[in-house]
Amino acid sequence: MQLDFHYYATAAAALIAGYDPDQSIKTGFFSQMTDHCSRTFLSGIKAPLNAATTQLMLELMESGSDPVSMQDITRIWASFHFLPADLKAQVKGSILYKSKYRLICGPDGALAGETVRLAKREGTIEAAGLAMHVLADTWAHRYFAGTPSLVINNIGDDLEELIPGEDGFTRRPVKFRHSLTAEDDPENGIYNNSLNNYSEKSVMVLGHGRAGHLPDLSFARYVYMPAWGDYRQVIKDNPKEYYNAFCQMVYALKYLRGEVGEFETGVYDYEAAEPYGLRIKEILEKRQLDACEDWKAFLKENWDVVPGDFDTRAAEKEYTDAPDSKKDDTAIGRFVLAALAQKSMVSGSIFRSGNLLAGFSADPGKGKGIKDFMKLKDYLGRRGTDD
Repeated sequence: MQLDFHYYATAAAALIAGYDPDQSIKTGFFSQMTDHCSRTFLSGIKAPLNAATTQLMLELMESGSDPVSMQDITRIWASFHFLPADLKAQVKGSILYKSKYRLICGPDGALAGETVRLAKREGTIEAAGLAMHVLADTWAHRYFAGTPSLVINNIGDDLEELIPGEDGFTRRPVKFRHSLTAEDDPENGIYNNSLNNYSEKSVMVLGHGRAGHLPDLSFARYVYMPAWGDYRQVIKDNPKEYYNAFCQMVYALKYLRGEVGEFETGVYDYEAAEPYGLRIKEILEKRQLDACEDWKAFLKENWDVVPGDFDTRAAEKEYTDAPDSKKDDTAIGRFVLAALAQKSMVSGSIFRSGNLLAGFSADPGKGKGIKDFMKLKDYLGRRGTDD
C-alpha cells in the first residue's frame, strides 16, 4: 500500500472507529511512518537504528548476501510489511523451501492477531498506527514474502491485469519495464518492476518487487501463476481486499480504544463502514496512481478533517530537542519502542517455529535477548511486564 491508504484512509478508519480528529490523524501519520523509518532516518536524529521499520533502496543495495544480512532484511520486512500468515504451513520440499514458504504474507494469521494485541498492551497512538500499517499490508502483500526468494516472489512472464468493463473483465498482459524515472502507465498496462538476476539471495526478489507496484495500487486486479503454488492460477482482487483491510482496521481500532473486548482475526466491521461504503469503494476502484486527493476530500466531506501533508519535521524536532532521559516520552520515542516490540515479537515467533531465516532470537522481557533489543528489555522492565 501507499501513502494514500496508510495515511489518509487509516485516519478515516480511525474516525469511523470513534477516535477524535487529532488522534485519527496521528494514527494515520504513524501508520505511514512505518514506510519512512529507515536506518538513514534514525541515524539523522540519533535514534536506535534497530528500530528501523523499512529499508531504503540504497540501504538494500549496500546490504550483503551473507546469512546475517539476509536475516536482517527478513526481520524488517517480515515484521512490518509482509507479516507471515502461517508459520506452520504444511508443504513438501527442502527445509529451506519450507522456511521461505512459511513466510508468505497473508491476512488473518496468528501473527496478525498478536500484532493488534501487542499494540493494545503498548497503549499508544504510535503503536496503533504501526499495527494498522502491518494489518493493512497483510492484504495488499498477500502471496509475497518479506525475504529474498526467487521461488516465492517471482511472478514469471504470465501476469495479466483484469480490466473491468460493461460485460465483465477482460485480460490484458502486463508489460513490465525497469525504469527509475518513468511512471507506471495503467492506461496502457505498462508498469515498472525489479530486475530478475535469477538469484535466491538478491534483493531484486524481495517482497513484491518483481510485481512492481501492482500490489500497492488499490484498483489493481491481476492474475499470475507462482512457482510456490505449483503454477496454478492466483487471482488478486485489490479493491475487494483493500475494502476488507479498511473494515478490519475499523474493528481493530475499536478494540484498541476499548470498545471491543477481544480482538479476533477474520472479523471486519462492515456495518460501521457501510454508510461510507459506496464512496470508499469508488476511491479504491478508481484507476489512478495516487488517491491522496480523493481520500482528503472524503475526510473533509464527512468529518471536516483536513490532514496536512505527511511531514516528519515537527516529530523529528520534538525528539532531537528532548533530553536523553525524555526521548522515550516523545512521539518518535514511543514509535521506536512500538517498532522494537513488534520486531521482537515477529522475529521471535519465526525463530520459535524452527525457522532461522530471521536469525536467532530470545525473549528480551526475561533478561535475555540480543544486543539489538537491550533498549526494549529496559523498557519492559520499567513497564513491569514480560510482554
